[in-house]
Amino acid sequence: MRICLILSMVLLMACQNDETLSAYGAAGKTWVLTELDGAAFPARATLEFPQAGELAGQAPCNRFFGAQTVPYPWFKAENIAATKMACPDLPAEGQFLTALSEMTLSEVLGDTMILSNDAGREMVFKAR
Repeated sequence: MRICLILSMVLLMACQNDETLSAYGAAGKTWVLTELDGAAFPARATLEFPQAGELAGQAPCNRFFGAQTVPYPWFKAENIAATKMACPDLPAEGQFLTALSEMTLSEVLGDTMILSNDAGREMVFKAR
């Protein structure tokens, strides 16, 4: 009986695979934002997926982190928190973090990742 219980628990944990963007080509890379809404992004901003369900990166001024738990191809950046350093690129940082929080769809095509939403907003990232 005890063996059956342990075996059941192991099988249940094995069924909980990562279905987020991390498992579909985004993990293990640093993604650099190249375009926001069809225009070149004027500052440097990165996005990474360090572990299943997590996101992190460098906004133009501050490091940030959060959660990403919806299944691919959907995308939802949740609980985003950032450090609080000031720099001349704070307006670009606000644009970046706002756009990231509004994205709802994702697509990974080799070294290109596109985040978008139904309102027509789009973020294009390149792997570095």
